[in-house]
Amino acid sequence: MSEGAPKSTHFGYKTVETEQKADLVADVFHSVAAKYDIMNDVMSFGIHRFWKRFTIETAAPRPGMHVLDLAGGTGDLTAKFSDLVGPTGKVVLADINDSMLKVGRAKLRDRGIVGNVNYVQANAEALPFPDNYFDIITIAFGLRNVTDKDAALRSMQRVLKPGGKLLVLEFSKPQHEVMRKIYDTYSFKILPKMGQMITDDADSYEYLAESIRMHPDQETLKQMMCDAGFEQVDYTNMTDGIVALHRGYKF
Repeated sequence: MSEGAPKSTHFGYKTVETEQKADLVADVFHSVAAKYDIMNDVMSFGIHRFWKRFTIETAAPRPGMHVLDLAGGTGDLTAKFSDLVGPTGKVVLADINDSMLKVGRAKLRDRGIVGNVNYVQANAEALPFPDNYFDIITIAFGLRNVTDKDAALRSMQRVLKPGGKLLVLEFSKPQHEVMRKIYDTYSFKILPKMGQMITDDADSYEYLAESIRMHPDQETLKQMMCDAGFEQVDYTNMTDGIVALHRGYKF
């Protein structure tokens, strides 16, 4: 936690002690880890695959690169990065949650992905990697769960090589009022019921919906990345801004 950090923070719509949030978020993902991939497909109607494919294309990894898939969960991005950087490259799948990391490791090993992937349990706010180490860092649907987002962005900037890029794929703010109303109804009325049916856990998906609403909007996150030292920061809205991909460089 950065010096002078507030004593309380948001956990969804609740206010909790800052030091409690990481454990509360961990409980959510321990609960949903085993069926996380199924729920991603169901709750996004499969569109998450398009969002992630666009992220990979924007990252443009090349053979031999070092890539950090932060909050990488069950390894969707890692699997593709592993193929693209090849045997001379390296991909680190990092997640703060041990349950998610175990699911991701098992899934990738079942697919025969073993040679160029390392698994690291790590807190985004204090990454355990050397300065100027990675060519590319991605964090997909993970930043909103981080307690101190500014500290995490600074940590990512530190471990990124000069000339490297950060890609933040995250739920954001729909651009049109009609879409916002539809999205709110879906998020708070339908999504928790899906969570109850599939994972027997409506509360975790209620938190996830709330955490999306508490996450900074597109322009706010852009400014946060600039403040953390990233340059040429921009973003692309997808699905009317329900999701946005932010991109920044370290020079």
